[in-house]
Amino acid sequence: MQYRTLGRTGVQVSSLALGAMNFGAIGRTTQDEATAIVDAALEAGINVIDTADMYGRGESEEMVGKAIAGRRDDLVLATKATMPMGDERNHRGSSRRWLVTALDDSLRRLGVDHVDLYQVHRWDPSADDEETLSALTDLQRAGKVRYLGSSTFPAYRIVQAQWAAREHHLSRYVTEQPGYSILQRGVEAHVLPVAEQYGLGVLAWSPLASGWLSGAVRAGREIATSRARLMPERFDTSLPVNRARLDAVERLVEVADGAGLTLIQLALGFVTAHPAVTSAIIGPRTADHLTSQLAAADTVLPADVLDAIDAVVAPGVDLAPHEKFDTPPALLDPSLRRR
Repeated sequence: MQYRTLGRTGVQVSSLALGAMNFGAIGRTTQDEATAIVDAALEAGINVIDTADMYGRGESEEMVGKAIAGRRDDLVLATKATMPMGDERNHRGSSRRWLVTALDDSLRRLGVDHVDLYQVHRWDPSADDEETLSALTDLQRAGKVRYLGSSTFPAYRIVQAQWAAREHHLSRYVTEQPGYSILQRGVEAHVLPVAEQYGLGVLAWSPLASGWLSGAVRAGREIATSRARLMPERFDTSLPVNRARLDAVERLVEVADGAGLTLIQLALGFVTAHPAVTSAIIGPRTADHLTSQLAAADTVLPADVLDAIDAVVAPGVDLAPHEKFDTPPALLDPSLRRR
């Protein structure tokens, strides 16, 4: 396992992080299975576990808490808030009112008195940066949070948050968690360079592109990924965007075979090769999934292989741009651009 410094924090983290989104109902992973996955990940040298309050409406956090009981100090524990946690309109977002409540709820579910990294899951356009960072700074000073991070922020919002922290003398985000894979390279254009500029650690989610790069999606075969059950439109190969992804996957398999690697090793090695990336977050649903992904822990791709990947999906290109989750609100809501 490789280890890297998380931004400018001085904290050493593994190049692969364990994501817990599949723990519980989403991945149909039981507590015993989740605990076995955590055991194996820690044994292999992974020392980061990332979850969120909205994964299974708190179920993932509860399962992580049980799995890490008795060894809390041996790992870097990260969670997130701001996504809806019910129908109540104020049980979401980045207001002080909600973040204070959400963190206490997360700590209770995790069975800990603090988290190492508390992340704003998505930018909330209704909350001012000063409001959000002021609340997070107070939570940090109270000892409930060690570091602050953002997730899936557009580059200009990362910059704005850094400015707001400096302007108002507040704690700043020290990490960003963007979606990044061979099939979704848009963050290379602005987000990753901005993260480097501000010295942010980068924890990349979905490095296997929701299963497209796991080997479970191949031409002429029945799709064998659980994500197809949850998000069937993302795997409907009658759609042009998915046909383009399938074509790219077949070409990437050839690249991996030529390099003597599995597709998973190619995909994870690609993400961790970017100089801005600290860790790639893997989200195994089973122990077998974890084993196949751990095989990429020490994968280093040579220049010719990276060049071959560029020939399949060009730098800065998203094959499915509608799945980025960071589209500015003004492009989604006509009322914001037609006042």
